[in-house]
Formats: sequence, C-alpha cells, structure tokens
Amino acid sequence: MTKLIVGNWKMNGDQCLLAELDTINLAAQKAPDIEIAICPPFTLIAIAVSLSDDILIGAQDVHHMGKGPYTGDISAPMLRNVGARLAIVGHSERRTNHGETDALVRAKAEAAIAHGLQAIVCVGETMIERAAGQHIDVVTEQLRESCPENPDVDKLVIAYEPLWAIGSGRSASPGDANEMYAAIRRVLIERFGTKGGSIRILYGGSIKAESTASLFASANIDGMLVGGASLSASGFVPIIEAASLA
Repeated sequence: MTKLIVGNWKMNGDQCLLAELDTINLAAQKAPDIEIAICPPFTLIAIAVSLSDDILIGAQDVHHMGKGPYTGDISAPMLRNVGARLAIVGHSERRTNHGETDALVRAKAEAAIAHGLQAIVCVGETMIERAAGQHIDVVTEQLRESCPENPDVDKLVIAYEPLWAIGSGRSASPGDANEMYAAIRRVLIERFGTKGGSIRILYGGSIKAESTASLFASANIDGMLVGGASLSASGFVPIIEAASLA
C-alpha cells in the first residue's frame, strides 16, 4: 500500500516556518509513490494549503461536533473549508494533557471521516505499561475503543506512538514495532474484516532518517508520524528519502 509520512508541527511555528514547505514540496515531487502530509497549527493551515501543491495539509486535532457553542474549538467542516485533508486524533499529548478518553477520540475520528477527512487515530503505551508486559493489551484496548464503528476504511489511518519514545530520542526497535503492528493488524481485521488489512499503520516516536531506514527495512509499517524532525526540511526530507528507498 502507499506509504504515508506525516509531519506534526505541534504548537510550533509562525508564517516564517512555512518557507520550509518549498523544499518539502520538491522532495514530495521526487517521491510520487509516497503520500506526504504536514499538520501545522490551526493558524497556518489555510496559508500552508496555498503553498502545498505536492503535499497534503492536515490538522492536529478536530472537534467531534460540526458546529455549536464550543469556544476555541475547530470542526471538521471548518477544516475542509480551508483545504485540510486529514486530522490527527487521540495523540498522546491530547490524551494526557487534555484528558481525552477513547470515546471522545472515537467521536472525533467519526466526525473527521464523515466530513471527508482522513482520520489518523493514535494509540500507544507508557514505559511502565511496557515494563509490566501490558503493552499489547493496553494498545489493542485503546484501538478497539477509539476506532469508529463503521468508517470508510480508506479514510482511517492508525498511528502507533509509544509514549516512552516521544521526544526522548529513543525509537522502538524493529522487533517492538513488528510485534505491535501485528497486534494492531489483528484487531483491525477482527473489526473490519478483510478491509482491515488495507488500513495503514504508522509509527511515531523520535523519528529520524536513520530509524526510518531501519524500521522500513525490518518492520511491517506503512508510514511515519514525525514530530520534531518535521519542523525543518533538513530534518524531514531525509526521512522522506529513506522511506522512498525502502
């Protein structure tokens, strides 16, 4: 299936950072078999869309309702209106810092898909859970509870992001990634039948070009959700290049 590389800028960047998109666009032109996406802050989405002929632009979150008295929130129709094509939901930082539950993540994913966005549903375990041997159970339970009921599976993407790897400089080993990939794939097939076999599973957690090459060579992943390294073309383009060679 087509690989997907997504850059999550988190709460970073102003209009000056959008200059990085020029080089990222060129890299995307050289890797036509890979989908490339950037998720900037809400304030930059519309401008980023106007500057991105060869990459998708998405959002880092989305509200579960289409409109209403939800001060400070952004709905899926609003995102589509300014040209966004996808939305990240259930990122560990949203779950941890904002108390988002699996039920809320599911509602957000359903709203995104209903309005034509790809929904990237994030799941992952802490180091304590992994050390206790609970990582498979934790992640598969999150996945079961966070996935939409009857989605357009072409619009659903899963991102496995071990919390212990995010921002730590430490990436999961290919063995760790393969083990979790297999567990996630089993749940998706149980849930959606044969269509579950075509849902892309991304890896996220301290991604660099070196870990990209290793993971694509040894693990059955379908793409990457990249954090800090996506904030500059010099960090993100080598990841795209490594993915294109895998």
